[in-house]
Amino acid sequence: DVATSLNNLANLYKDQGKYAAAEPLYEESLRIRKQQLGNDHPDVAESLNGLANLYQIQGKYAAAEPLYEESLRIRRQELGNDHPDVATSLNNLANLYKSQGKYAAAEPLYEESLRIRRQEL
Repeated sequence: DVATSLNNLANLYKDQGKYAAAEPLYEESLRIRKQQLGNDHPDVAESLNGLANLYQIQGKYAAAEPLYEESLRIRRQELGNDHPDVATSLNNLANLYKSQGKYAAAEPLYEESLRIRRQEL
């Protein structure tokens, strides 16, 4: 679908360091998914996560944090606390905190992510 294609192209641009080209694609993908699927769909969480990651790479931590938090909230709500995508969101938010030196905030998120991942074994 269009939103997935936008997200894929945005990922490519992000990986190439073309952040200014990636951002509007992530935003459009997010807008389409919210419009078509509703605000709490797991695909919306995926789009939020991609945009948050783009902001994090650029050092825009204040912009990234609420997007990672919203992605985590959606995934917990829609997929359950022990879903692998929840572990991914926990890990991403923990990485954001770690990159800012917020180790005390990162540690419990890493621990919860690890607990979920161990259940997959």
